[in-house]
Amino acid sequence: MNLTQMRELLAKRDIQLTKSLGQNFLHDGNQLRRIVDAAQLAPTDKVLEVGPGLGPLTELLLDKADEVLAVELDGRLVEFLAQRFGAQEQSAELLTPALAGQLTKAPAANERGAFHLLHDDALSFLKREQRDWSDWKLVANLPYSVASPLLVELATGVRAPKMIVATLQLEVAKRLMAKADDDDYGLLTLLVQIDFKPREWFKIPPECFFPSPDVDSACVCLVRRATPLLPETLRPAFKKIVKRGFSQRRKMMMKLLKQDWAADKLAAAFAELNISPMERAEKLSLEQFVALTKVLGEK
Repeated sequence: MNLTQMRELLAKRDIQLTKSLGQNFLHDGNQLRRIVDAAQLAPTDKVLEVGPGLGPLTELLLDKADEVLAVELDGRLVEFLAQRFGAQEQSAELLTPALAGQLTKAPAANERGAFHLLHDDALSFLKREQRDWSDWKLVANLPYSVASPLLVELATGVRAPKMIVATLQLEVAKRLMAKADDDDYGLLTLLVQIDFKPREWFKIPPECFFPSPDVDSACVCLVRRATPLLPETLRPAFKKIVKRGFSQRRKMMMKLLKQDWAADKLAAAFAELNISPMERAEKLSLEQFVALTKVLGEK
């Protein structure tokens, strides 16, 4: 679906795109193919797509994957997508019984993978349906207004998908790919990288979207770590340390952590790990945060 076709379709259906929903649709075929290539899809893969819009990425995903679940908030687009990709019975194994009634079910009759369409708010859906996504890949042009909280919700712990390939606002992409002492390194970096390794990223020009967004965009590829860096029991402590450490970036981390841990325990932990008591959170690597969590979690 090129830009001309997209414009004509929206005009024919009298669909006015809504800025508050982050409706900037990617139409450039080269960029869409780059996203799909980054996902390294196999014929057995299951894909979660958030915000399919008019379905240009969906179409490519269905050509490569075994199964695609698309979550779309805009009812006008849900109606179009259901018509475009057809309908079929829903397999009982895919989703919970509570969810089944909200689905438009649709594997195509040709060689394409199974298509499942959910009319819902993706962030609410992920919070409400605490299902296991570990055998899935997220491949999506995410609505920028909810991209960060959605990724944190989805990319946490053993339920997280095995790969994330997502188009995001450039500044968010930089935060996801950042390393210690980078300007973009911070809370989002660590909450996602605790479970995912950054693999690659590439910029996407504004003119590849309709309408063109006011911000630059990028696609990131993140791969779930084969071995968790922390056990589930220590994850609450990790989040507390990271959130407290970056609550005031220019303050010394030990001083901030004294709100949650005794001064003597912090001093002993920092000394054990050879971390300066004067250090700020932005200087500590992911590995140092993990090590600090393990020490403080045991005390």
